[in-house]
Amino acid sequence: MEQRSDRDEFSDFAGGRWPSLVRAGILMGCSLSDAEDLAQTTLTRCYQQWSRVARADNPSAYAHRMLVNAFIDTKRRRRNSELLVAQPVEGSISDPMQEIRLDIERSLGQLTQQQRLVVVLRYFLDLSERETAEVLGVPTGTVKSRLARALEALSADPRLATIALEASDD
Repeated sequence: MEQRSDRDEFSDFAGGRWPSLVRAGILMGCSLSDAEDLAQTTLTRCYQQWSRVARADNPSAYAHRMLVNAFIDTKRRRRNSELLVAQPVEGSISDPMQEIRLDIERSLGQLTQQQRLVVVLRYFLDLSERETAEVLGVPTGTVKSRLARALEALSADPRLATIALEASDD
């Protein structure tokens, strides 16, 4: 039986993680191109430290931690460089799925950065509370309290009220 090389293992890992890393970047507040840049930065860092990532108990959680760190680094460097607007500048939206995505992004945009990260990791990347705590480097109780506050804020938003109520039943 042929042994797989580190390059092959990383290639499989990166291919499997790319969509969720990009999606997480978008849900954390990045544009599509910025989310792709963030995912690329994350996977580059994973490749540079592949032996450590591959040995981790949960390589996906390790990569998500790198994603969060890269996101925070990016926010520090680009503070106040973009002007966010409540409504799209160009005309109306014809794609109903795009409207739903915009509603989700607007609603998540009302949360603090810490709350938004917890919601994205917990509900969109489907990490457990313990895994979310590991990724963020905080106690599990902190994850629970941030989630409770985030879900309370989201439940006040009529666009996401039903999603927040369903999530709180988990």
